[in-house]
Amino acid sequence: MSNSDTAADKRIPGTSERREQIIQRLRQQGSVQVNDLSAFFGVSTVTIRNDLAFLEKQGIAVRAYGGALICEPGSALPEPSVEDKSSLNTSLKRSIAKVAADLIKPGDKVILDSGTTTYEIARLMRQHKEVIAMTNGINVANALLEAEGVELLMTGGHLRRQSLSFYGDSAEQSLQNFHFDMLFLGVDAIDPERGVSTHNEDEARLNRKMCEVAERIIVVTDSSKFNRSSLHKIIDIQRIHRVITDKGIPAESLSALRKSGIDVVLVGD
Repeated sequence: MSNSDTAADKRIPGTSERREQIIQRLRQQGSVQVNDLSAFFGVSTVTIRNDLAFLEKQGIAVRAYGGALICEPGSALPEPSVEDKSSLNTSLKRSIAKVAADLIKPGDKVILDSGTTTYEIARLMRQHKEVIAMTNGINVANALLEAEGVELLMTGGHLRRQSLSFYGDSAEQSLQNFHFDMLFLGVDAIDPERGVSTHNEDEARLNRKMCEVAERIIVVTDSSKFNRSSLHKIIDIQRIHRVITDKGIPAESLSALRKSGIDVVLVGD
């Protein structure tokens, strides 16, 4: 598309109509993809990215790698189900998981937090040997059933069906007598100032206990979770040792993490 076409886009009613339709899709689906919108509206991906940038400035959306998520002002987003989460940014999660799984060596003792990215890590552990892994996630445990070289431990506790994860006093107590080499922590939100946070208070408390018993804390998340904050804080970013994410991470977040001495590994094209 030429510069004159782009300028015209800013003047003609078609731009407003297109953006209204994008907002409708965001409200219906919770997320949109640049390539899908480009094909649907018959405009360039540059035009769609400009639309999403505009919606982000208006506080309606937050951009993620390859698309955007809804972020309407004045209302907290409901916690998505595991099924909903698993359908978002799947290829990126698998790329992140590949980097994470490669860090696990024979003899390591690791915690895999519940979540869709940690599930992808578990799927890649089928060839691992002499590893002990503890998790509070049913889906993560199911993926590890095929990893014969991994000794699987479960936290136990009360089940949250929304996240397919266990929580509670018994889950926290199950961690007290262990020491782990690494914690792979999935997050709902991460912000340089507000730290790492999640939707649920009980899960946040269990995550804090996981952080206490792990030598290294490795956050695994796609870039859509940055510059966002959920209600219940887990830890400050200064506690994190490494972040594995994609190249869509906001530049200011990347800079803040590295200034805090955190090793940041970026995946994606």
